[in-house]
Amino acid sequence: MPALTRRLGVATLTTVLVGVGAFPAAAGGFDAIGSQERETSGGSSGALLESRVSITVKGAAPEDGGPITSTAVDWQPPACWYEPYWKAEDFKTFTEAKWSMYESAGGAPEGIADARARYKTGHPYKDFNVDKNDEGMWWVAVKNPEMTDDPAAKACTRDPFWVDNGQTPDVPQAIDTETLAGLAHQRTVVPPTRISMAPDGRSTVNAPTWLWLDKGAFKPVSVTASLPGTGLWATTTAEPVSLHIDAGTDDAETLPASGECLIDEHGSIGEPYARGKAERTPPCGVRYLRSSGNGTYALEATLTWEITWKGAGGTGGELPEGTFATTTEVPVQEIQAVNR
Repeated sequence: MPALTRRLGVATLTTVLVGVGAFPAAAGGFDAIGSQERETSGGSSGALLESRVSITVKGAAPEDGGPITSTAVDWQPPACWYEPYWKAEDFKTFTEAKWSMYESAGGAPEGIADARARYKTGHPYKDFNVDKNDEGMWWVAVKNPEMTDDPAAKACTRDPFWVDNGQTPDVPQAIDTETLAGLAHQRTVVPPTRISMAPDGRSTVNAPTWLWLDKGAFKPVSVTASLPGTGLWATTTAEPVSLHIDAGTDDAETLPASGECLIDEHGSIGEPYARGKAERTPPCGVRYLRSSGNGTYALEATLTWEITWKGAGGTGGELPEGTFATTTEVPVQEIQAVNR
């Protein structure tokens, strides 16, 4: 696919054009012939431009891990936003080529006169602002690639608009560092919660089962979302803070009773079992009160990750915590006396 390399400020960016022929499909419903809000059979007036937001993960993503689930039921990253996309000359080339394609195919579709007035003849823009080619960008609507089917993704309906370099558009949902932080949060993948357990293999009724996570078993995970050529970036860092234990049956007691095992001063969760600890109560564990018979109990270990972010311009803050759970099948036997 062809690429256009342009200058924005002092940074070089590459825009990969995708879509019909040599031109990209339009963003957020923009089809270069009129208002994005007009009705079409597809529910939007065009295909989507790919957002230029880049996602970078620090280190290799775990193959058997997964995305964290936000603990805030009313929070989610944006489903759509506006971002700087076109230099003026590129936007003119794209739009006039689309107009030509429409006209050669049998005449101008409804709305093309309004589009010409908007972008070419001075109402409110003249000749696509090509005389300001190095002084700003055309901003367009894009949808979050992870949320294309979300109804909220249809909320960005503004036609492309011009923003001078160094200016922040006074437009709801214009991309900023907090938007990028939300996108990084959405792409955060954490390793599986592999707990150590003693006794390993089979637990015993009324005898505590020790559970722990060594410090080396989990590390902070960082993800950076950036918009090349704009200086906009945000990095989220997810750090584990606690482990919640669900024994998988009501016939059990978690240790502690809340089932919440916190990270200690050494950076570990729980305490490894060793000989001589059989009579002690583990700081993190479970005591089963009934045999599982010929089956097992599904012990669920859920690690909670605290998420903070920092971004360009000294921005930063906290995002909702996330969780990731794994399940271990635990057989539980009935024995009256146990030697450990």
